[in-house]
Amino acid sequence: MNARPHRIWVVDDDPELRRMLATSLGEQGYAVRCLEGGAQLLARLEGRLGQERPDLLVLDLMLPGDNGLTLLRRLRDGGDDLPVLMLTARADGVDRIIGLEQGADDYLAKPFLLRELTARIEAVLRRRGRSPSGSPLPDSQPMRFGDCLFDPARRILERQGAPVAITSGEFALLAVFVQHPQRPLSRERLVELARGPGSDTDSRSMDVQVSRLRRLIEPDPARPRYLQTVWGYGYVFVPDGQPRAA
Repeated sequence: MNARPHRIWVVDDDPELRRMLATSLGEQGYAVRCLEGGAQLLARLEGRLGQERPDLLVLDLMLPGDNGLTLLRRLRDGGDDLPVLMLTARADGVDRIIGLEQGADDYLAKPFLLRELTARIEAVLRRRGRSPSGSPLPDSQPMRFGDCLFDPARRILERQGAPVAITSGEFALLAVFVQHPQRPLSRERLVELARGPGSDTDSRSMDVQVSRLRRLIEPDPARPRYLQTVWGYGYVFVPDGQPRAA
């Protein structure tokens, strides 16, 4: 039996772009559904069609009403780890950083080549399709640090006894740190361990991922105790929160 095609939902208020992507991605073998705004997206995710959730969301940044970043934040704050590729007509690099901080998997500026969009979609699906990224680690033991409890086997993060919503990307990165305590890891090594060999993730985007993770586990993310910076190299997980020698 053939595997079902990947489902791609395109959310963009430009009808011509929706038609073009529906045709082009359909010809690439994807099952494409096009939506014109955030209200349609949320209604379909929460309604009957939520039983046929997409494998990836192509989400425009500049939407009427709730913009793409607002929608992305609503998904992530609700614990929804749906893969998201952001589109924008603005060339401002700040948008890319904000999108990644909010939990986007990738980011593509308009105008773009259809071939590049397809390549980025396939890269995100490959990363997300590997079971080690964000999957429970059954042979791992829980670890306590500060007021946090991290249980990789049950895929649970708690802080002060309360559950913390954590995305697959954040879980995979925290699991890497917990498995390598007191060991400085370069950005490139973190990408390899958390995303898998051959990932095309920019190693500098690891700074954004670590920043998001710090907000989940640090008493003061501006003065991190557990995920400490190794200047000019990368990061190190320090379970006891004590300062390390430079």
